[in-house]
Amino acid sequence: MTIKEIFKIALEEKASDVHLVTDMPPMLRIDGELSSVDHESPLPKKEMERLILSILDEEQKNKFLNEKELDISYQSDDARFRINLFFERGNMGMVARVISNKIPTVKDVELPDIVTQLLNLKQGLILVTGPTGCGKSTTLAAMVDYLNSNFTYNIITLEDPIEFMFEPKKSIIVQRQLGSDMLSFAEGLKHALRQDPNVIMVGEMRDLETIATTITLAETGHLVLATLHTYSAAQTIDRIIDIFPPHQQNQVRTQLSMTLAGVISQRLLQKTNGGRIATREIMINTPAVSNIIRENKIAQLKTVIETNAKDGMVSMDQEIKKLFKEKIITKEIAQAQMMNPELLEKIRA
Repeated sequence: MTIKEIFKIALEEKASDVHLVTDMPPMLRIDGELSSVDHESPLPKKEMERLILSILDEEQKNKFLNEKELDISYQSDDARFRINLFFERGNMGMVARVISNKIPTVKDVELPDIVTQLLNLKQGLILVTGPTGCGKSTTLAAMVDYLNSNFTYNIITLEDPIEFMFEPKKSIIVQRQLGSDMLSFAEGLKHALRQDPNVIMVGEMRDLETIATTITLAETGHLVLATLHTYSAAQTIDRIIDIFPPHQQNQVRTQLSMTLAGVISQRLLQKTNGGRIATREIMINTPAVSNIIRENKIAQLKTVIETNAKDGMVSMDQEIKKLFKEKIITKEIAQAQMMNPELLEKIRA
């Protein structure tokens, strides 16, 4: 069996991820659950090495063998794959995320109107957050597509690796990949200022320097889209502040209170009738939210989000409760994801 054949099965089964582990059969993640590829036997060490090395050029192969980790993108016949290669107990392994060739639209991912209102801003920081595998990249791609379709912008994306391949519509789109096009996110961001950008998309704010530069870019009159691995709007603010040394935190709170446009925290939940649905907490940086961030009263954000629907805000609990009420998700799924599952007790299933 070849890598292309495994990937073809993944596409046919509508899997989100492919897992290859030595001495196990190929595994697919479908609707959030892992299952083995039917009729396939475990992959011995030599076979695993053959499969993995077959998709690497000489430079990638040397880097992988030397550093023991490698992130690459791979174009198969019908889709792209974001691939992470690693070693475990001396054996090679792979996880590949399936990325559709079709660029999603805001309608495809069911983004609410308030998000497109944020995208109509000329400057500010919009964060898409959530755990691994919750669809952050897809949501971000839909947002970039909206900008590309509606504005004559210069859009620069910094990615690791490049996932969705954009075609210019009204905008110029420059896609830069970590490693081959830039040495680090922080370096790419510093030089982006000299490239006359309107919009900058940062694949992941993963360290202090990248976060600091991203906030500065949003301060200097650019619209910046970025992702973080955080679970809620409040945790997102805490994570950004906490990564800075104590003597800088007050300054960062002030910067963030002025530059942040909104936070979209996302999760993917299993639907009652199969498949998954995105559920989102949305926080808009209103004067009340800005004041809370500046004064470090983050615990109050939850209440502000829940009580300001008129501004387009919605909490994760409110959104999950709505999905349960509409019988889109089960009570068990809802309770497992809510901070206050007792809110469901008054609703008849």
